[in-house]
Amino acid sequence: MATKGTVNVQTENIFPLIKKFLYSDHEIFLRELVSNAIDATSKLKVLSTSGEFKGDLGDLKVEVILDKEAGTLTVKDRGIGMTEEEIEKYINQIAFSGAEEFVKKYEGKEGAEQIIGHFGLGFYSAFMVSKKVQIKTLSFKEGSQAVQWESDGTPEYEIKDIDKEDRGTEIVLHIADDSTEFLENNRIGDILNKYCKFLPVEIKFGTATVKQDDPSGEKDEEGNIKKIDVEVDNIINNPAPAWSKAPADLTDEEYMKFYRELYPMTMEDPLFHIHLNVDYPFNLTGILYFPRLKETMEVQKNKIQLYSNQVFITDSVEEIVPEFLTLLHGVIDSPDIPLNVSRSYLQADGNVKKISSHITKKVASKLNDMFKNDRKDFENKWDNLKVFVEYGMLTDDKFYDKAEKFTLVKNVKGEYATLEEYQEKIKAIQTDKDDKLVILYAHDQDAQHQFIKAAEDRGYDVLLMDSPLTPHYISKLESKLTNVSFARVDADTLDKLIKKDEEIPSKLSDEEKDKLKTVFEEVVDKDKFTVQMEDMSETEAPIVITQPEFMRRMQEQQRMGGGGMNMFGSFPEMYNLTVNANHPIIGAILRKQKDNKQKVAKQLTDLARLSQGMLKGEELTTFINRSVDLIK
Repeated sequence: MATKGTVNVQTENIFPLIKKFLYSDHEIFLRELVSNAIDATSKLKVLSTSGEFKGDLGDLKVEVILDKEAGTLTVKDRGIGMTEEEIEKYINQIAFSGAEEFVKKYEGKEGAEQIIGHFGLGFYSAFMVSKKVQIKTLSFKEGSQAVQWESDGTPEYEIKDIDKEDRGTEIVLHIADDSTEFLENNRIGDILNKYCKFLPVEIKFGTATVKQDDPSGEKDEEGNIKKIDVEVDNIINNPAPAWSKAPADLTDEEYMKFYRELYPMTMEDPLFHIHLNVDYPFNLTGILYFPRLKETMEVQKNKIQLYSNQVFITDSVEEIVPEFLTLLHGVIDSPDIPLNVSRSYLQADGNVKKISSHITKKVASKLNDMFKNDRKDFENKWDNLKVFVEYGMLTDDKFYDKAEKFTLVKNVKGEYATLEEYQEKIKAIQTDKDDKLVILYAHDQDAQHQFIKAAEDRGYDVLLMDSPLTPHYISKLESKLTNVSFARVDADTLDKLIKKDEEIPSKLSDEEKDKLKTVFEEVVDKDKFTVQMEDMSETEAPIVITQPEFMRRMQEQQRMGGGGMNMFGSFPEMYNLTVNANHPIIGAILRKQKDNKQKVAKQLTDLARLSQGMLKGEELTTFINRSVDLIK
C-alpha cells in the first residue's frame, strides 16, 4: 500500500529555489549522489568489521547507469540501504528542514551557492536536473521491506513497498527537459572523471572493450597467443590513490606514476615531491609536486586539486594555501574542509588557516632539508626553484624567515652562495665609503657584458638575477638585509655605484668640460638623455649610457603590474649619458672644427646607443653610412 504525504515546510516554492541556488554549477548533483552512495557502502564495511553486519558483503562497486531512451540516470549502490522509517527521518525531515533553513537564509540573495552540505541538502541537488526523483532501497537489516520514495519536485511525496532483491539504494533521476545534456554519455563520463576519479569504492559506468589472451590458447603466426576483444566493467576511478597511502609504502616510481595520472598531458617530470600526512590538530593528507618553473612566471596555476575524503571539491585553492604555493602541482585532501564553501567562509575558517600555515612550514622544511643534505643537488635544482622561492619570500614573511637560510644567489661565473655567504664574500671590496655593502647584479649576461667586464676588471663580483620577479625581490631584500643595497651593473658608472674615498684626477678643466657637455647635448634627445661629464679611468669607454636604478626598477615593477606605481602614471624612458672626460678621444674633440666636433660626438654617442640595443630603423642606417664614410 502506498503512503502519501506532504513535507512540513511553509515555503511552497522550495524546489525552484533549490534548483536556482543550490549550487553555482548544476553538474555537481552527480558528485553529491555518488558521494552518498560511497558513504552508504563505506558504512556497511564498518558494520561488517564491527560484527553488526554478518552477511556477505559481495560486490560493493557503485554503478552509474544512463538510459537515454527512458530519460533516466541512476546511481546504484550495495551499501546499508534504508527502511521506510529511515527515509521518513533522513529524506523527509532532516534534509527538508535543512532545505527550509537554506531558503530562509538565502531567498532573494546573491551567492546562494554557499555552504550546502552544511544544510544536509546533498540528495536534493538531484532536483536541479530532474522532473521526478525515485529512491528504491532495501536496508541491510534482516527482515527489511524494500520501499520506493518518489517526488516530482514539490513538497509532496509517495512511499510504497516494492520488490527489490539487492541490498542498497538506487537513486533514479528522470531528467528534466532543460537538462538533457545529462543524458549524454560523454557529459556524464567527464563529470565522473572530474569529481569521482579517486573515490574509495570502485565506480562502474558502462563497459569497456579490452584485449585479452584467447582462452583457447590459439597462437598467431609468430607463436604468440592471439588476443580477443573482451567486454569488461568500465571502472572510472582509482580507489586507492597515492596520497591515501603511507609514504613508507610508496616508491619514487609510484609517486611519478601518480603525477602522470594527475597530469597526463604534462611533458616534464617534476623536480621532487612532498607527502603531507597530518592527523593532529587537523586531518590532512596530500602530495605536492614542484614543477620546473625556470625563468618564467607563465605558470599554470589551479594545478593543486582539493579533495575532502577523496571527493573532488575544486582546483582553485587560493584560500586554502598561500598564493605562492599555488605554483605547485598535486593534491590536498582534508575532511576538515567542508565540501561546499564560499570564499569568505574559507578565509575565516580556523582549520583552513591552520592547514595553510602547516603546508607553508612543511614546504620550507623540505627545501631546507634538501639544501642541508645535498647542497650540490640543491644548487643544480636552483634555477628551476628560484622563481617559486622568490615568490614565497615576497608574499609570505613567515616563509621568508625560513627561506633566508637556504635561498641562493648565483654570480655570472655560475658560482652559488647563500645570502649570508655572499655578503661575507664581497664585504672587503664592495663596501662603499659610507660603509654600505653594494651588491652588483646583471639581468641579461649577454646584453650587459660590457658593464660586467668593467666591474670584474675592478675586482668586483656581479650576480646574475634574471627572474621575472627580480625588481620586486631585490626591493624586498633591501628592506630585510642590514645596510645592503642592490645596483644593476649598468645603472651608472662604477665609481658612482660603489663610491670610494679616492678621487680620479681630471685631465680637463671645468671650462673644457662645459664646452664638451654642450657639444654632446646638441647631438642627443635632451628629453631622453641627461649628459654628464665624469672623471673616469682613461681605460674605460669614452661614453657610457646608463639608466638610474630607481627609475628602471620602478618601470619594471610597473610593467609587472606591481609595486603600486600606477598612481604616478607611466614612467618615461630616461637615461644618463656619461662622458668620460679622461678618455683621449674626448679630449681630442676640443681641437676639432665645430662640424667635426659634432660628427665625432654623434658617432661616439651612437656607438654607445648601439651597445645598448637602442639604435634602430633610420638612425641605425644613418649610423652605418656614417661609419663607412669615416673608414673611407
